[in-house]
Amino acid sequence: MTEAVLLFTVFGIGVILTAIVGFYCLLTTKSLIRALIAVEILAKAVTLLIVLCGYLTGRMALAQTLAITLIIIEVAIVVVAISVVLALFKQDGDADATTMRTLKG
Repeated sequence: MTEAVLLFTVFGIGVILTAIVGFYCLLTTKSLIRALIAVEILAKAVTLLIVLCGYLTGRMALAQTLAITLIIIEVAIVVVAISVVLALFKQDGDADATTMRTLKG
């Protein structure tokens, strides 16, 4: 095997395992904080995949630009989501996803 295929295999398996962990955590939790952590894990898997593909294609500058853009967007989304979770916690005293069904507004 060439170096590129070996690198893609090793790091590709790592990216897939990271994505599986993120999906599993997202599907099995009822806590909104844990759900945000799962979304962060999924975003890190996508970032690693972008960097890996950029390295293998020889376009690292583009991959780094896309990775930085993804990180900035994910930080903005998480900040807004945390503010919503904190407002829910302040109102109900619980950060459980099932309590959101009882909200009226």
